[in-house]
Amino acid sequence: MTDTEDLPERDSMEFDVVIVGAGPAGLSAAIRLKQLAAETGQDISVVVLEKGSEVGAHILSGAVIDPIGLDRLLPGWRQEESPVKTPVTADHFLFLGHSGAIRLPNLLMPPLMNNHGNFVVSLGNVCRWLARKAEELGVEIYPGFAAAEVLYDDAGRVIGVATGDMGVARDGHRKDSFMRGMALLGKYVLIAEGARGSLAKMLIRRFELDKGREPPKFGIGIKELWEVRPEKHRPGFVQHSFGWPLDARTGGGSFLYHLEDNQVAVGFVVHLNYENPWLSPFEEFQRFKHHPAIRETFEGGKRLAYGSRAITEGGWQSIPELAFPGGLLIGCSAGLVNVPRIKGSHNAMLSGILAAEHVCRALSEGRAHDRLEGYEPALKASEIGRDLHKVRNVKPLWSKFGLYGGIALGGLDMWTNTLGFSLFGTLPHGKPDHAALKPASQCRPIDYPKPDGVLSFDRLSSVFLSNTNHEEDQPVHLKVLDMELQKRSEHDIFAGPSGRYCPAGVYEWIEDGPDAPRYQINAQNCVHCKTCDIKDPNQNINWTVPEGGGGPNYPNM
Repeated sequence: MTDTEDLPERDSMEFDVVIVGAGPAGLSAAIRLKQLAAETGQDISVVVLEKGSEVGAHILSGAVIDPIGLDRLLPGWRQEESPVKTPVTADHFLFLGHSGAIRLPNLLMPPLMNNHGNFVVSLGNVCRWLARKAEELGVEIYPGFAAAEVLYDDAGRVIGVATGDMGVARDGHRKDSFMRGMALLGKYVLIAEGARGSLAKMLIRRFELDKGREPPKFGIGIKELWEVRPEKHRPGFVQHSFGWPLDARTGGGSFLYHLEDNQVAVGFVVHLNYENPWLSPFEEFQRFKHHPAIRETFEGGKRLAYGSRAITEGGWQSIPELAFPGGLLIGCSAGLVNVPRIKGSHNAMLSGILAAEHVCRALSEGRAHDRLEGYEPALKASEIGRDLHKVRNVKPLWSKFGLYGGIALGGLDMWTNTLGFSLFGTLPHGKPDHAALKPASQCRPIDYPKPDGVLSFDRLSSVFLSNTNHEEDQPVHLKVLDMELQKRSEHDIFAGPSGRYCPAGVYEWIEDGPDAPRYQINAQNCVHCKTCDIKDPNQNINWTVPEGGGGPNYPNM
């Protein structure tokens, strides 16, 4: 292992604000800080760290965006050339049976589910565009640098972050290319890592930010980008569905979003509180594409890209305390996705804007490293809070009453919330997702069909399309804390669900040979979805950042 005693001292750089993550939240915060600096005559230095090889490389979302965040951040954006150019033209909701589909009338949908006025986009390309805007304002953006550690002062306040060391071999020794990580120090640190970020986890645990809050809830979203035949392309067409292939006790749904240039994004979400350890979200997605109401869009088309990412689903009840000494949680690090709308980028942007305003005010008063107490109540009183509060019971109702009862009661609750009240108050989520799995002996195995290579595919060919790459000779960034526990419980009791919930073929139980069963971790396949960190039944897998620049390189996702 690496000898830590003789590690060289880190070089450091000082800024007013350090932002971790170049997603919609982090970039919006950076842009707004520079806007406010110009408006108030302050000189505010801002740096954004991004673990992907470029801005947008790790961004994966549907995405249909509500433009409220863009309108607030860049009021003149509609007059510019931008990647936000395909308005929603039609909005359909389907209930899927095994061989048929029923379209639900739009009139039955609560008003907040209406997508007209929204835009179908590649969120990765939106972030690339926002990054250019930020750099034009003087923001420093460092892609390929993964923030691996939070730095504290003697009083326990956050004073910055450190990037991971580069050039460490798998066995821990330093290669000739070894380079010590950099310390980036700031008066305030904004954490915008997205769902289940590794630094956010550390901060939530250290400062007990989840005390008195409901446990976080998540889904796994799997997405492909296709080029379809021109006669099957309908720019701006949006379709959501639920039902088959998932059973009535398993939450989830799907989307088809028609972008420009004959491209269609298709995605499938499985709520990670599912019970059956034999279930594979990846395989459910592959067979979903064979449904008669879905396959006709893709027949004769070509799959262009593939990826996967965890989605925050806890909403209002699960928002942790958002301020800690020296910084704030923003965007999906704060858990701001509106689950029934399958939207979070608008709230991410608004949270970044709001955080920038609170940080700018503190800097103008000469403050640093303190707790910005006003941010959380301001967020909950803002459009973000109103958006999440109206849908707060949809997830717990679905979890408690299953597909049919949950959808009906959730729809009723959203309608009553438009009138300012709820029949249910605010329902709890109950147990965390990892505690939902039942022993394999209590569940029925699922026989998934083999992929046909036309509409459905295997994991490895899919991972190839994600352009995922990690330096082979580096420490495994997926840490199994107790390998004996993994064998005794994950394998023997739950039949190895990590081999099924991982959408990238990272985990395998090798059953042949003298050392069988043996747990193999193909870390180079990891697309950074974080599902293992969430769903492992014993919380025995800890996802940590690999060397900066590793992971997927998503085009147009």
